[in-house]
Amino acid sequence: MVISCSLGFGAFVAVMLTGVGLLPAVGIAFAAGGGLPFWALSFLKKRREAKFLEMFPDAVDVIVRGIKAGLPLLDSLKLIASEAPEPVRTEFRRIVEAQQVGLSIPEAAMRMGETMPCAEANFFGIVIQIQQQAGGNLSEALGNLSRVLRDRKKMKAKIKAMSMEAKASAAIIGALPIAVMLLVYFTSPQYISLLWTEPLGRMMLLGSVIWMSIGIMVMRKMINFDY
Repeated sequence: MVISCSLGFGAFVAVMLTGVGLLPAVGIAFAAGGGLPFWALSFLKKRREAKFLEMFPDAVDVIVRGIKAGLPLLDSLKLIASEAPEPVRTEFRRIVEAQQVGLSIPEAAMRMGETMPCAEANFFGIVIQIQQQAGGNLSEALGNLSRVLRDRKKMKAKIKAMSMEAKASAAIIGALPIAVMLLVYFTSPQYISLLWTEPLGRMMLLGSVIWMSIGIMVMRKMINFDY
């Protein structure tokens, strides 16, 4: 569905840009039809994961307090599924609904990593599953998990602060060619207009866009750390 919509959007852009030359039209249509939809989906996915990770430790703490107060695990999960903000509420509601249709709580918790593909969601399912198989104090195990989640959150913030200088440098380097191009366009438009009025200029412009995109992706890969 996403691929067909992307190709359709790319074809529409290509038709709209037939007057600017074949190679630039193909390049822009590829970027619009293939890159923009997937970039938008990736952006929305990361934003949803960030919201989940922001509130997930608090949800685990609520479960720990509920278990210590004598509530069964399922009732504590139902409390999160009805009271927690999104997207935590939706993920825990899926666990409760899966349990109601026949899955065990550990099996339902392990499925959270499919709809919320992050390590923290997998940690939660693993803790629930190990506790069911090996026994032990569930509230203590989940309390330890909550501390781990908060430590990972602190580490993420620390890494983000340490990489801000590199990200700022990458942003300046990536914006510099565009800024220079705009400056030359406003000062000497007849000089830079050859880039989109001549076939060779359009090829050079397309090549520059491709190489700049590769450079930006390489810099992004270098300054995004796994933790």
